[in-house]
Amino acid sequence: MKNVMEAEAPAVSGKDLDIEAAAGGLRGDDFSVQEPAWRRFLRHVGPGFMVSLAYLDPGNLETDLQAGANHRYDLLWVILIGLVFALIIQSLSANLGVVTGRHLAELCKSEYPVWVKICLWLLAEVAVIAADIPEVIGTAFAFNLLFNIPVWIGVLIAGTSTLLLLGLQRYGVRKLEFLVALLVFVMAACFFVEMSIVKPPAKEVLKGMFIPKLNGSSATADAIALLGALVMPHNLFLHSALVLSRSTPASVRGMNDACRFFLFESGIALLVALLVNIAIISVSGTVCNAGNLSPEDATKCGDLTLDSSSFLLKNVLGRSSAIVYGVALLASCQSSSITGTYAGQYHHAGLPGHQDEAVDAEPVDPQHRHRSQLSCLHYWRLQWRRSSHHHRIDDPVL
Repeated sequence: MKNVMEAEAPAVSGKDLDIEAAAGGLRGDDFSVQEPAWRRFLRHVGPGFMVSLAYLDPGNLETDLQAGANHRYDLLWVILIGLVFALIIQSLSANLGVVTGRHLAELCKSEYPVWVKICLWLLAEVAVIAADIPEVIGTAFAFNLLFNIPVWIGVLIAGTSTLLLLGLQRYGVRKLEFLVALLVFVMAACFFVEMSIVKPPAKEVLKGMFIPKLNGSSATADAIALLGALVMPHNLFLHSALVLSRSTPASVRGMNDACRFFLFESGIALLVALLVNIAIISVSGTVCNAGNLSPEDATKCGDLTLDSSSFLLKNVLGRSSAIVYGVALLASCQSSSITGTYAGQYHHAGLPGHQDEAVDAEPVDPQHRHRSQLSCLHYWRLQWRRSSHHHRIDDPVL
């Protein structure tokens, strides 16, 4: 290993040797790891599914239902483009946490002036509140559909259950991530079952995904509503914080692997979110535009809400349609309220509070940031030398 390092970087000054020794030792630790890549990838699974719930919350559910009822499959391309951009932004947020060892709220607190920090904190809190209100109300509607519980009691149960489920983080953030991922797959299973029963035309669905068009007077407004439902600023704070729960080697290779694994995991999670959104729009688009739709159901399709959408499958499943829809709605609302409240903890701890009050999923190595900088510096010094053979070896690099 020493010979390899010498071949890459011939001879350096005493100051350079200190930096390369610190970073080179860390690189050696990475090269000695022979663990399979798939096993290392599984250790990084979790944050992406927590984040993907923001794109499956009740706001998305309601806008998807109405867009499908009004335009069938014509606006599926909006969901596809929106989630592609969401993947890019979420991967940047995860990379920020991996490389710096701090989450976005902490970095905003240390980099921005006071008035900017206060504005960011207020906007983030408003975003969380705006997202949590339909989630709590949607949970109450789900309890009403499943157990005939009055809505106001369902609201109290929703708030209490969210706090109780958040208590799982005391036993490790992986437990909470497992619960949220389970709720995601329960919701996905319910909507996939509904789509398999309705059987929308696959050709029309694919056209709606890849051929952009805005037909009808309300198409532009519905497309904006779909994009607006995908805008989740508090997700950026949450994703950059959740990646800190993984132990990332403070070296170039370790951070590159972690960034790549988190990108793959986020891609899988957002692909599930995309498929669920497609299933929702396809179900409402097929049912509400059927030729045998009764006048009463046609009136409901004109103004679909979270508590009135269970009729979509009643002609096929009868009373069981309310149960299937209620389970999907409960999984969507409860899991989204967990992640929204969890994101609020990082906003409140990082932006207005003291730096050491930030809520970390697991303790982070206090020297992580310093060691990462050394490792990155070592890497770029080698790259610079390889492309600058005309310089003398003892010339100062920095």
